[in-house]
Amino acid sequence: MNLDEFRVELDAWLDEHDAELRAEHEGVGTLEQQMAHLSQVKRLAYDAGWMRWGWPERVGGLGGSPLLRGYLGEALTTRDLVEPGIYSMTEVLAPTMIDYARPDLAAEMVPRLLRGDETWCQGFSEPGTGSNLGSLMCRAVEVDGAWRVNGQKVWTSLAQFAQRCVLLTRTGTPESAHRGITAMFVDMDTPGITVRPLRTMHGVEEFSEVFFDDVVVPLDRTLGDVGQGWAVAMDLLPYERSTALWHRGAYLHRRLSQLIEQAPEGALDPAAVGEVFCQLFAFRSRSLATQHRLDAGETLGAETSIDKVLLATVEQAVFDLALDAIPDELVLGDTGTGPRWRSEFLYSRAATIYGGSAEIQRNIIARRLLDLGADR
Repeated sequence: MNLDEFRVELDAWLDEHDAELRAEHEGVGTLEQQMAHLSQVKRLAYDAGWMRWGWPERVGGLGGSPLLRGYLGEALTTRDLVEPGIYSMTEVLAPTMIDYARPDLAAEMVPRLLRGDETWCQGFSEPGTGSNLGSLMCRAVEVDGAWRVNGQKVWTSLAQFAQRCVLLTRTGTPESAHRGITAMFVDMDTPGITVRPLRTMHGVEEFSEVFFDDVVVPLDRTLGDVGQGWAVAMDLLPYERSTALWHRGAYLHRRLSQLIEQAPEGALDPAAVGEVFCQLFAFRSRSLATQHRLDAGETLGAETSIDKVLLATVEQAVFDLALDAIPDELVLGDTGTGPRWRSEFLYSRAATIYGGSAEIQRNIIARRLLDLGADR
């Protein structure tokens, strides 16, 4: 199916099934309600075939361009049927699972994620090392034909809901840096795993600390080869900054449009609106080109750091504009749209931190794209 046909048929299906796809809760709802609704939307979309387009047939997909997945997430986000951050975890984790897991394991597991039967999390960041993966310390040792894992992860999104975790561990010496890392696919109900949710300043327990105490992981759950974890991480991160960011751009477009409709007459500075509009469309233009490079089979790499910097900049700009236009509603409103604007404004402060901080992204751009040399 080509993209034009997909758009027409998907939009017609979404119109026809709008009532079934809507959340039962009012407003934004709790994270638990959002997760339950996300599973409902993914299950309906998967059973109707839409969630399978753009994924390889060997993992239950129907084939076709990844642009189809990009449009599905855009359409669901634009219609306010999914929250793009939790929806896009599929785009972040499934492609690398397909690339590095045993074929039979990927064929068994990926359909569960696509259909919303399971949630997966990403065990990368650690206390003290943050996003510096070369310094991670969560250790895995081979004992009696299995991995035995000990250590801690932090800022693990949706860990308390997850059935599986794509985990990075240290299997080499501490001095081995990026060469001594091994990735594995871990069942979250394995004895020895403790998940402790963290409440963020926007009032949501989206992240967790995850503790691993003598957790036994079968060797056949290794993703890629032993010591190849850095390559797994480098394969995953560009996906985090491609289709997932395209979905977030659609969400920002919708929220900017809603702000313009809601703001009292004269509350918005036309020049400020124009500046944010240009930033948003600059990002979407860049992200669209990234989607087409993915469709062409190109390997994405360091250049996706530009997409991340542009996205973080415009995300904060949209909600700064909201603060200027509807300050009383955003800061003090306890009913109507106030709580949502306030929560999203606070969350937007994290845009320059999550998925690799703005400082790290700019270092990557300087060193790997502009060849400006190493850090001093």
